[in-house]
Formats: sequence, structure tokens, C-alpha cells
Amino acid sequence: MGAMTGSGATRNDREPWPDDPAVEAARATVDAQGTVTRWSEGAHRLLGYPSAEVVGRPSRRLLDEAPSADTLRSLARRPRWNGTVTLVHRDGHRLTVRLLAYRREPDSADGPGGDWLLVSPRALPPASGEDDALLAGAFAQSRSALALYDTGLRLRRANAEMERVLGLPEEAMQGLRVPEILAAPQSARTEKHMRQALETGEPQQAHLALRVAGDETETVWTVSLVPLRDAGGGVRGVLLSAYDMTEAHLARERLVLLNEASRRIGSTLDLARTAQELADVAVPQFADFATVDLLPAIEGGEDPPAGAPSSPVLLRRVACRSVLEGCPEAVVPQGVVAGYPDGSPVAECLATGRPLIQDVTADGMAVWERQSPERAERVRAYGFHSVLVVPMHARGITLGVATFSRHRRPDPFAKDDLLLGEEITARAAVCIDNARRYAHERRTSLTLQSSLLPQGMPRQAAVEVASRYLPASPRAGVGGDWFDVIPLSGARVALVVGDVVGHGIQASAAMGRLRTVVRTLADVDLPPDELLTHLDDLVIHLSTEADSADGPSGDFGATCLYAVYDPVSRRCTVARAGHPAPLLVAPDGTVDFLDVPTGPLLGLGGLPFEATELELPEGSLLALYTDGLVEARGRDIDEGIDTLRQVLSRSGPSLEETCDAVLRELLPARPADDVALLLARTRALDASHVATWDVPCDPAAVAEARKNVCGQLAAWGLSDAAMITELVVSELVTNAIRYGAAPVQLRLIRNNNLICEVSDASSTSPHLRRARTFDEGGRGLLLVAQLTQDWGTRHTYTGKTIWAEQSLPGI
Repeated sequence: MGAMTGSGATRNDREPWPDDPAVEAARATVDAQGTVTRWSEGAHRLLGYPSAEVVGRPSRRLLDEAPSADTLRSLARRPRWNGTVTLVHRDGHRLTVRLLAYRREPDSADGPGGDWLLVSPRALPPASGEDDALLAGAFAQSRSALALYDTGLRLRRANAEMERVLGLPEEAMQGLRVPEILAAPQSARTEKHMRQALETGEPQQAHLALRVAGDETETVWTVSLVPLRDAGGGVRGVLLSAYDMTEAHLARERLVLLNEASRRIGSTLDLARTAQELADVAVPQFADFATVDLLPAIEGGEDPPAGAPSSPVLLRRVACRSVLEGCPEAVVPQGVVAGYPDGSPVAECLATGRPLIQDVTADGMAVWERQSPERAERVRAYGFHSVLVVPMHARGITLGVATFSRHRRPDPFAKDDLLLGEEITARAAVCIDNARRYAHERRTSLTLQSSLLPQGMPRQAAVEVASRYLPASPRAGVGGDWFDVIPLSGARVALVVGDVVGHGIQASAAMGRLRTVVRTLADVDLPPDELLTHLDDLVIHLSTEADSADGPSGDFGATCLYAVYDPVSRRCTVARAGHPAPLLVAPDGTVDFLDVPTGPLLGLGGLPFEATELELPEGSLLALYTDGLVEARGRDIDEGIDTLRQVLSRSGPSLEETCDAVLRELLPARPADDVALLLARTRALDASHVATWDVPCDPAAVAEARKNVCGQLAAWGLSDAAMITELVVSELVTNAIRYGAAPVQLRLIRNNNLICEVSDASSTSPHLRRARTFDEGGRGLLLVAQLTQDWGTRHTYTGKTIWAEQSLPGI
């Protein structure tokens, strides 16, 4: 054994073992170099060498023959070896001994480890009657339940533990078979396994659930059945060994329940469903009846007041589950708020913030009779005997309680059940708090988004409009889709649809900022392509702000479509930034896309936007929408667009009905994305609503302009508006002649209001100013602003137009 491998010896390794008379075996250790590092007194007695003559010397001198190369190679791969070896005694004679050798783990009790420990046992005296007595005592005193059966499967012997388990003495069971001793369904199955052991000679095993003597509850046992053979190899009987595995079984059941709770609880962000999932997991594996009650403020998404709830505790029943159909044990229906007085298990649990187990006793029933007779009656009627109440905490907030009760299972709740109830309730509490927080954020987002979307359509004569907005399903979260209808000067109207990338409050807030900017830029009367360019700059700024702030990633983007329709010319100008193209339904029912260049997404920067201008027949229908309308999981976008075209081709006179039909055909019950839809049917203002005059660049032409305007107002039946209109025309035309450039044109538009426009070729805009006391001019525009409803300037490619709008009583 001198070539056995191991780690090198240290000085401490070479110290002898203490001289312990109880240690009779010969022991020695050998290091990697084959050097003996330790030598016991038993080894001294065996070979005659004292420790001083062996330790530190090669072990090969103790061997009769050196081990072969094959033996050494096999030892290098094995952690242990046993067999016989011939050694040389100190006096020179040879002796063959049994040897057990094993490689020690590092830092073992016998040294630093890595080397080999060699042990040779001391020879024992021949077997005697004392051995038989020891075997009999081992059988009788074993902590395992043991029983010996003969080939007829009749009991011959049973030890004390088997007598205790079965509640019968050995004398009462001798000569009986298992079904005759234990009247249980598992008895026949056990005897079947015993017969298999006799017939096959192979050990058998079974798992049983029994209610043994003295136990009110079932216990779980593993039964081992070993055939017993005589000296000739014949099977003479069966040894039955039973091991109580109840604790291990219950531990496995708890792990299974915890795994089930992890898998099933919190599958959605719906608060009530999450609470019901907790109750469903608990029944029947853990309890016979389970309820979940939450503080009323929780369902509103708000944090409850700090500290213990005031008395009486008010809780809303959110979920319940019973082993009995319909939960007949429940006193409080789901959705109802009930009060729990001081001293009740629920109130005590919330007051202390700790779970509690309460067994139903006569004194407890008397208290319940006084506090809640109906509850006491249900407890008595259904035989409730044990209740576990667990507070629901999450992130420092008390949400409510989960109550578990038993009335069919005979065993009461124990300490291990309390820990298990705490664990599954804690998991559910976190999920319920997540659902509560999500519901609060969703309501906030919806409220914010609703406040930022148009609350009603503005009064304008250019188009008839109808719209729809649908938020995404709760799982997806509120998005950033929006639409708008913006009246512009000259009886025109702007139609806007946009979509901010993402969901949640951030998307809603970004949508509000973009919508505000669009309205501001529209008020300046920028052309659609220029407006999108400015909007692109804003999105880039928003991304930069998000990058520099602590928070989520600054990735930010949006799409937008902006269209301006003029009912006088019936011209529509459209530009889009990464947004789906609008559909145009002609008066004859033909449906086609408007050929509008796509343009880049907002936020990319540095790329131009292009606008398309076309003339629309009166009664044309424009359909503007976000991608959530035509895109859906499991459906190709082309299929969604085809469906939209088909529905629009069947559109009738009612735009509201058309909107409903579009949503009904295209959207599932719970859309995965926000949807905005804006339908606009064009109107036209013909010559009977518009009057235009060319004005010479001569101050004398102002009087002629006033005369033409008065005549037109009389023809329209608007003579009451003539005085104000004359003042407005006089001021605007005079400014155009004096400060502008030819050609000068005057136009009146009559729709819901009366609009006066003066155009010239100059790009210089007039401004209001406060005239001093002795100034001869500077008061004209101030008069226009005071006398009209609104006024302003819009720039065109050929100059500018100054306009003023006045309301018409009765229109």
C-alpha cells in the first residue's frame, strides 16, 4: 500500500494517535509519497513495530510484495479499497489480514486530508448464543415497526413499536393475517405485496395512509417487505418493516402547495381575480373554507391609513372558496363590506399584525354568540373546529386578511400550517398590491388621457366629424394615441391623429405635450410639412430630457398625421410622420388610400417631411386612424386594412354608426393597443357663401371696398353686421394699401361666422400696439381686436392674409 496517493504529510500528521484502549483496530495513514505519517497502538500490537520505528519511513517495507502497476492505477481512481493483504511482522513472519483503505476528505477529523487511512480490524471470537440474544433484542427494541410473517402470511412475531402502532399486544396478533389485524382498504394491498415477496423472492415496497391506534388523523407509512431465507436459500417468511413518513409527506405536500401558489397566484393584474386565486389554491389542499377580505380603500388604489384599522374593522369580501358547492358557510357575500368587532380573530390579527390560530371552543362560541349570532350559527352548523387568520402585508401596507378554516379535515391547524399560510398569503399579498398599484396607475393614466383628448367637437362648417377612442386592455396599459379637430382661419379645419410609442402615464403625458404643441403650431397656420418639422424638434428635445433625467430610458418616438381642409377651395393638404395613410371614401363609395409620402417617425431628426395637396369632391369621407385599429395579434395588417375598406365602403349617412361598425368588425373584446379613429365628411362653401374683390393700391379704393361689403351683407341679409364690418374692412384694406404690396384682395366668407380677409404680397405682419395720447395712428388693429371675436395673420407662399372673424347672432 506504500504507493497509495494522497497529499504530503505535515509535522502534525506524524504525531501518534492518543492511546485509547477502546480503539482496538490497527490504524495507520500514508501520504502521497508512500510515507507512513501516523501509527496507532493497535498497529503496534498487530505488527510489533512501535510508532518511532515506522512513522516517517516508507510503507513498502511492511508489505510482503509490492503492489502491481495495475493495482496502483486503479487505486488512483478509487476513493476506497478493501480486501486482504500480506504484511511482514517485526519478527519476520508473514501474516494475512483484512484491510480497509479510503482516501480522506480534506481537513477530516483524522488530519488535514488527501492521504489514505488504513484500518485492519481485530479478530472477533467465534459466534455464540450472545449474538442470538443481541439479534432478538435488536428486533424487539427497534424504533421501526417490525413484524415477522410465515409462508402462510400469518404473524409470528411483532416488536414493541409494532404493538404501539397497532394498539395490540403480540399475543393478540399471532396467527392472524394483515387484513385480520388491520381492517383497512390498504390491508389487502399489503398482503398482495407480501405474497409477491414470497413468490418472487424479491423485496417489495408499499406506501400506505392509515389511521393507526390513538391517532385521529391519517398517517403515511412506507412499508418494506423482505423475504427471509434459510441456510439452504429457501424462503421461510417475510419481514415487514414500517416507517412513519408522515412528516416527510406533509413537507412534500407543503412544497407542492407552495409551488402551486407560485404558479397560479398573480396570473393577471386583476385584484379580485388574484384574491380568488389565493382562495382556490388553499382549498381543498390546505383548508376546507377560505376567504379573502380587503380594506375598502385598497380597491380604490389608495394607500390605507397608517396603523391598525379603527374598530370595528371594516373589510370587503373579495374572494371565497369552499369544499362545499356554493360556499354555503359564508356569512358575508362577495363584494359586501362587513364589520368585525374587537376580540374577533380578524380584528385581533389586524391589530397585532401577526397570524393567529384559533381553535373553536365552548368559550369562544359564547363570545361569537354575543358578537355575531349568524356567524356562530354557521360555525356550529358546519362543524368548524380550527381557524387560521393571516394578515396581508405588502411593502409596509396592510391590505386585509386571508382566513382559512377547517370543518371537514379533522386535524387542526398547527405551527407548520401557520408558516405555510403565511407564505402563500405573502405571495398573494404582493400580487394584490401589484394589481392595486397597476389599477391606480391605469385610472390615473386614463383620467390624464381623457382630460387631454377633445371633450367635444368644436363648432365648424368645413367637415362633419365623428370619433372614437378605446384604451388598450388592462394587461397592455394605457397608450399615447390621440386625435384632434382644430378650427383654422378662413373656415378651414385641421384634422390630427397621432400615436406616442409606449404605454402608461409617461405615454399619456407625452401625448398631452404633443397635442398642445400641435394646437399651438396650428394656430400659427403653419403648413402641414412645416408643422411636422417643428413637432419633430420637440420630440427630440423630449428624448434628450428623458436621457438626462433619472428614470427610464430616453428612447422616445411618435407618429402623426396632419391634414388641413379648405371648404372654399375644397383643397386638402396632408403630411404624415410614420403614420398609417388615411383612407378616402369617394361619394360613389370607392375606397382608396391617399397618396401621401410616409415621412420618418417623429424624433429621428434631420429628415424632411413632404405634403400632398388634392381637391376633394363635396361629401368625401376621410378616415384617419392609429395602427391599433388594423393591427392585431394573429391577424395580418393587410387583412385588417381590407376589412376597414370593406366597412367604409358600406358607410351610410351616419358617421356615428360607421364608427361603431368599424370598431365592431375590427377590434377584439380586449384590444392589445390603443385605438383612435377620426371620420370627417367634407363640406363645401360655394359662391353663395363667398365674395371676393380685387382692391387697387389706391387709398381711394377703401371707400369702394366698404361699399362692396355693405352691398354683399345686404344680399346675405346681414345688414345688422354692416357697421362693424365696414370699420374692419376700412382698417384692414387701408393697412394693406399703406404697408403692404400689390396685389391686394378682399374676401368675405359666411358660414357659422362672418370672416373678413385681406391679402397682399408682403410678408410683414402687423402688430397691436398701444397708441399714445397725441398719436394720429396705431389704433386701427386695436379697434379690430375689440370689435371682432378673433383676428390674426397667416402667411402663404405669395404673402400674407389678415383676417378677422365676428359671430353672427342667431347662426
